[in-house]
Amino acid sequence: MLAVALSIGWGKALQAAGAAVVVLATLTAGASFLLTRIHDLVILQFIIGVFLTLFGVRWLGKAVARGAGLKKLHDETAEFAALQARADIHDVRAAWLIAFNGMLLEGLEVWLIVVTLGVQTGHLTSAAGAALAALAVVAGAGFSLRRPLSKVPENSIKFTVSAALLSFGTYWILEALGYHWPLGDAALLALFGLYVMGGLGLIRLYNPRQAAMKVI
Repeated sequence: MLAVALSIGWGKALQAAGAAVVVLATLTAGASFLLTRIHDLVILQFIIGVFLTLFGVRWLGKAVARGAGLKKLHDETAEFAALQARADIHDVRAAWLIAFNGMLLEGLEVWLIVVTLGVQTGHLTSAAGAALAALAVVAGAGFSLRRPLSKVPENSIKFTVSAALLSFGTYWILEALGYHWPLGDAALLALFGLYVMGGLGLIRLYNPRQAAMKVI
């Protein structure tokens, strides 16, 4: 978005972002309507738990791989420079599509979190509002700094969020299957700690430097 805005102007870039947000809002409303039509809360809880678990595993796996050095960390500055160097970034129509597609694809991950957590907890409006607030903060930072947010600890954030998603997913799946959590909702904190410690353990296990030390 920032590269497109600096190329063709903030007006066009914000139009593309706005169009993507409208699509995401439509998807949110549609998915929420379909999920709330499921009257068996156990089935709904199980479906949402599966979505959160799959999504959390995907994010946690990537965060562990990057943390262990098996996968490169995102270099926002390099990606920003590469995007600015693209020949089509200065064409208004092509740049608009780049901004729209980027916003839509990245937003689909947020959409899944908003819908699943919002529907399950019954606070869809609050979840959507939080997502829009986060979008406003990032957009405001990009507008004021005019450069990519390369200092943001993206991998640490994704690691923490993925552990939280896995905690909710595991909790709701097992509860839907009839398991009674002895600690009640407090079990979410225990699950979160378990996934965080497990992820950190995997990073230590697969870190090449740690492996080399073990061999020595």
